[in-house]
Amino acid sequence: MDSALIASVIAATLVAGTPLIIVAVGELVVERSGVLNLGAEGMMAVGAVAAFAAAHGGSSPGTAALVGMLAGVSVSLLFGYVCLTMQANQVAAGLALAILGVGLAAFFGKPFESAPLPSVPPLRIPLLADLPLLGPALFNHQVLVYLSWALVAGAAWFLQSSRPGLVLRAVGESPSAAHAVGYRVIAIRYAAVAFGGAMAGLGGAFLSVFYTPLWAEGMVAGRGWIALALVVFATWRPLRVMLGAYLFGGVLVSQLFLQGAGLRIEVPAQLLSALPYIATIVVLVLISRNPATIRLNSPASLGQAFRPDR
Repeated sequence: MDSALIASVIAATLVAGTPLIIVAVGELVVERSGVLNLGAEGMMAVGAVAAFAAAHGGSSPGTAALVGMLAGVSVSLLFGYVCLTMQANQVAAGLALAILGVGLAAFFGKPFESAPLPSVPPLRIPLLADLPLLGPALFNHQVLVYLSWALVAGAAWFLQSSRPGLVLRAVGESPSAAHAVGYRVIAIRYAAVAFGGAMAGLGGAFLSVFYTPLWAEGMVAGRGWIALALVVFATWRPLRVMLGAYLFGGVLVSQLFLQGAGLRIEVPAQLLSALPYIATIVVLVLISRNPATIRLNSPASLGQAFRPDR
């Protein structure tokens, strides 16, 4: 196997893992605040169609990504109102948001089917991109790939070293105690939910504007659910989210890798397409065998409603 093929496989893995990183980091912050939002799939779909519509209307890729983020925030705040203000069940509301978002995206995206966008050129980093093997694989990507790395580093610093991050974690561990010392628990959780929605919308925008610059119904294809599983897989740690995302990204491009390596394996294409989801189930089953691993960093109040005393 030559170095060019290795570099292309690594690059494809990084690109495939990028939307998973973005969405999973957003969901991780949401869950660290004690809120369980299962609507990532729907928020990604809404962000994808909104960003594509903006780009199709002549907006720049950056502006389209912002539109996707705003769309994700909008639907996430709907979830926030239902769960944080009206005290609805978070699991039921999240599942409803996932279904609603996918349906809305399919409806509003109908006019944009079979309307491709120009490809977004990669941002080549001088000197680093000229390094042998790793240069082309790591330093010749679209800007959102680099942004995902910064997002992981920023989330890790925010949660471990910043005062607002410590307050967010305190709210996730014991909202009643945080409220007793004067923190606005509901407002903090709203901010976390909005951030998670923005990241889900950005992940969707990456798919429709940067990754495959076209709109097709169902193009999110379960990535929102994989991102949710990544948070558990990573035991609520940002750096492990990146590792897990690239692991699943490698599974996503495995079929191309096998073909590029010249291997001939009689495996149905449908089974190869199902590999990422099979891997998700296997990982969750293995983690679930040890409940202590899940409880290691899981917020104590995850999924629990909180009503402040009047």
